[in-house]
Amino acid sequence: MKTQTAAVKAHKHHEARSGGDIVLSIVCYTIFTICAFLCIYPFYYIFINSISSNELSSRGVILFYPEGIHLQNYLKAFQISGLGNAAFISLARTVLGTIGTVSASAFLGFMFTQDKMWHRKIWYRMVVATMYFNAGIIPWYLTMRNLGLTNNFWGYVLPAIVSPFFIILTKTFVESVPKELQEAAEIDGAGIIKIFFRIMLPVIKPILATVAIFAAVNQWNAFQDTLLLVTDNKLYPLQFILYQYLNQASSLAIQNSGSSSSGSLAGVGVTTQTPTSIRMTITVIVVIPVMLVYPIFQRYFVKGIMVGAVKG
Repeated sequence: MKTQTAAVKAHKHHEARSGGDIVLSIVCYTIFTICAFLCIYPFYYIFINSISSNELSSRGVILFYPEGIHLQNYLKAFQISGLGNAAFISLARTVLGTIGTVSASAFLGFMFTQDKMWHRKIWYRMVVATMYFNAGIIPWYLTMRNLGLTNNFWGYVLPAIVSPFFIILTKTFVESVPKELQEAAEIDGAGIIKIFFRIMLPVIKPILATVAIFAAVNQWNAFQDTLLLVTDNKLYPLQFILYQYLNQASSLAIQNSGSSSSGSLAGVGVTTQTPTSIRMTITVIVVIPVMLVYPIFQRYFVKGIMVGAVKG
């Protein structure tokens, strides 16, 4: 009887609020759908233009669905000389660079919160000062050359290990952790290193995952340092190879288009590469690995910040 009464009340309460709830739900779902579309459509637009007729793509006709589907753009891109070695270099610098950046950010961010650290405030301010003062490209290049990091793979990894921005993020997160965790470990006789690895690292996983994503994307997309430091083509990363291909292929495509069409696109074939098709194809090749890796770290963002922290 009580169950039936409760069900009746719940049903009446639902009916009383159903109108407003429905309107609110419609508004919310509409806004979320629009936001999702605005986020997804640019990637979809680039992809469908990379597999559609290059003639139609160059004229801006492809907007919502592909036409004249072909894979010649990708086949030509994958035939670039040295692409496999460049992909390995990019993968290696991304993995090693991310590990180094996350490790340094975690340890320094933790140490800068320790009162026992000798002159920690001075060291912290010196690190932060590098965000605002930059000597310029020439002094940076001379420093890298004197350190033997030109035409050296480690020139990609070592300069990015200590990042002031990531250290500040980690330090701020560590400061939000209850001090009781560290004090309890110190009472049990744990030292700084043991506290860092056994107590702090499991708690600060969300911020480390965030730093890992930022660092990995920066390393994967970087090619300016190759322009300045590297002349050995065996050390060229994927981004630099694609950058060269984009410049060369775009120039050739413009020349071919101009000579064959005499000022129009009438002579451009379905699979004849154009500057637009080249840009779209390279963008997809560059973005897909990042999109595949991102979901691995996504789960850490939805976890509670204080996993395993003191309750009450």
